[in-house]
Amino acid sequence: MKGADRWGLGLGAVLTLVACQPAVLQTPKPVLRCLASDLGPITLPGGQARIGSDIAYVEEAPARTLFVASFSIDATEVTNAQFSRFVEATGYVTMAEKPLDPALIPKDAPPYLNLPGSAVFKTATPEQPYWWSYVPGANWRHPEGPKSTIDGRANFPVVQIAYADARAYAQWAGRRLPSETEWEYAAKAGAATLYPWGDERVPDGQHRANTWQGLFPVDDQAEDGFAGLAPVGCFAPNAFGLYDMIGNAWEWTSTPYAQSERQSSSIEPVYTIKGGSYLCADNYCRRYRASARQPQEAGLGSNHIGFRTIGGP
Repeated sequence: MKGADRWGLGLGAVLTLVACQPAVLQTPKPVLRCLASDLGPITLPGGQARIGSDIAYVEEAPARTLFVASFSIDATEVTNAQFSRFVEATGYVTMAEKPLDPALIPKDAPPYLNLPGSAVFKTATPEQPYWWSYVPGANWRHPEGPKSTIDGRANFPVVQIAYADARAYAQWAGRRLPSETEWEYAAKAGAATLYPWGDERVPDGQHRANTWQGLFPVDDQAEDGFAGLAPVGCFAPNAFGLYDMIGNAWEWTSTPYAQSERQSSSIEPVYTIKGGSYLCADNYCRRYRASARQPQEAGLGSNHIGFRTIGGP
C-alpha cells in the first residue's frame, strides 16, 4: 500500500511530471445519480467461475475454473448507516478505537504510535512526500482523522474497518465475509473481459467505477465525479445487479493472503482484499479489476478499505 508499484513511477518522477504539465481546462464532471438508500442482498446462482488472471500481476496467476455454490451478497458495500445500527445495537468498539497492545509497539516508537488510530491517505506534496500516515483518532466515525466526520455521509461505505470489525458485523447480521473466489465470481458476473463491463476501462468516455484520474499520488482530477470516496451506488451495477465491486473501497475477504514473504513479515495475519479503490490509478495501482488482489494486515484499517457480506453455505 505504501511502496512504489512496479507498474508505476517513483514520487520524484511524478512530482516532476506534474510541475512540467501545462495548464489545461478541467474535464466537466459527470452528473451522477447515487442510490438514495441501502439495498438488500441479491441471490446469485451457482456455477462455473473463471478465477485469477495470467495477463496481469503475477499474484493473480494462474487463471483457473472453479465451481461456486449459490449464495446471496450485499448489493452494495456496507454503509455508515448500516454499521451505525450495528454499533448502536451491540456497543461494539472497532480495532481503531481500542487502546493498543504495548507489547506490539517498539520501545523507541514515537509517542503518537501508542494512541488508538488508523491509516489515512493524504495527497503527496514536495513538502510532505509520504501519502500514508498513522493518524491518532482516525476510525470509522472519523475516517480522515479526529477533525473529520461522517455526518451527511450515511450512504458512504464504512471504512477504517479492520478484519475483525468486518467479521463481527457479518456475524451480527447472520452472514459472513465472502471468500476470494466467491467475491471474484460475484464481481465478474459471468464476464470474460478485462473489466466486468468490457475490455475498455472508460468505454465511450463513461467512467464505470470510482478510481483515480491523473498522476498518483499528487493530482486527482476527479473526472469520474469524485475526488475521494463516493456514496454507494453512483455507477451502473454489474450484470448481477451489484454496485461498486470495482473501485471506491477495497473489500475484505475471508481468504488468507498466500504470499509467504508478505505473510511472514507481519505480526498480524494477512488477508486478501479485492476490487481496488478510489486510489487505483493508471500510473500506480492498476487493480481496478475483479481478478486483482492485495494483502492487508488484519488489524489495520484505512480510509479506503470497507466490506460487504454474503449468506449461504
